[in-house]
Amino acid sequence: MALAEVKNSTDQEPSNNGSVPGASTSLEARIEALEEQLEDIKLDLAEDMLTIGVISGDLDRIIAAFVIALGAAAYDMEVNMFFTFWGTAALRDPKKKAKKKFMEKMFGWMMPKGSKKLPLSNMNMAGVGPKMIRSLMKKHGVTSLEDMIKEAGELGVKIYICEMSMELMGFKRKEMIDYPNLEYCGVGTYMGLASQSKQSFFL
Repeated sequence: MALAEVKNSTDQEPSNNGSVPGASTSLEARIEALEEQLEDIKLDLAEDMLTIGVISGDLDRIIAAFVIALGAAAYDMEVNMFFTFWGTAALRDPKKKAKKKFMEKMFGWMMPKGSKKLPLSNMNMAGVGPKMIRSLMKKHGVTSLEDMIKEAGELGVKIYICEMSMELMGFKRKEMIDYPNLEYCGVGTYMGLASQSKQSFFL
């Protein structure tokens, strides 16, 4: 056997532990490639869904939340909105009343009673700011928040209200707006929706 043939034969022989040199690196590369493929599969499995968590009770932020929700719904995405803490005040109906205890009444007096009473996050100016924004929206033909909420219901946008937040704020189901796709739930529902959504964020 020629010297070169002996060398080539030796190079192909297994090492002392029974593995072929370079096989470990090749296996790692294949595993990485498979992991990338699995990530792609997970993304494909995510539903065409948007979940928005609404924690703010500011007019401008809630308008933004509904603008995004309506835009997504217009593209045939399933949209879920989870209202918690200060955001729940936007869904109160000022025409409805509910029997409450003293502390619940106190929170009710301090919190905005409905979307028309929401403050701005900046330049609120003792309630003048929201009126100015609403006036500008009307002047420029921008849909009001109240009409956005109505349109969201017509487009099938689902609204979930955090029951824990309602209990802390002293809000009752009887005083919430009439909305076709409204449910009361806990944080577990939000987590479930968020995990199934392609996009999820809080405002």
